[in-house]
Amino acid sequence: MDNNTVVEYRKLIYSIAKKYSYNENDLEDLYQVGNIGLYNALKNYKKDSGTKFSTYAHFYIKGEILKYVRENKLIKVNIENTKLLRSINKVKEYLTQVKERVPSLEEIAEYLEVPIESIYSAINSSMSIKSLDYELSEDKDSNLYDYEAYIEKGYNEDILDLKEEIEKLNDEEKSLIIDRYFLDKSQKETSETMGISQVQVSRKESKILNKIRNNILTKKAA
Repeated sequence: MDNNTVVEYRKLIYSIAKKYSYNENDLEDLYQVGNIGLYNALKNYKKDSGTKFSTYAHFYIKGEILKYVRENKLIKVNIENTKLLRSINKVKEYLTQVKERVPSLEEIAEYLEVPIESIYSAINSSMSIKSLDYELSEDKDSNLYDYEAYIEKGYNEDILDLKEEIEKLNDEEKSLIIDRYFLDKSQKETSETMGISQVQVSRKESKILNKIRNNILTKKAA
């Protein structure tokens, strides 16, 4: 693979690698892995295939990076977050019994005496979304995301895309999604937590899910 090809696709490799890196060391490792993908693309590409090489290379680069992420578990839940997540679940169950309602994240954080940011981090990194009912087609019974925890099911591209879109949400949107799909709260319970009506929760939820759906569809079509 000549230097001109490496330079030409440097930005593409970095743009893909940045989506799955958590620090500069990860980024450089993923960049090198992306170069392997580029090399494999060059080796296997056939000019008469009818596919642009840039599209072909993107597939190989991203595939190689995702393979590396899975095998090296760069995004696997760390030990501290795993312990905290267990505590969150236990406290949630306990406070639900005591208060006769599902507790808010703030109440769980207060009980555990940890910053609310740590709660968000543990939940977000776990990706334990049991079932995120947003529809990617007009078939009302067809949902793409009917998840087990990502550790159990295996890290895949769809989960990475979903995680990326959730992280883009503002604080209010993220709080609503966490209440509804991480903590399994009803719309009524979520409305009490957020201090808005159940109707508003329903409307906001639909709007958020549509936004996530459209962003993912747009990305896949690009």
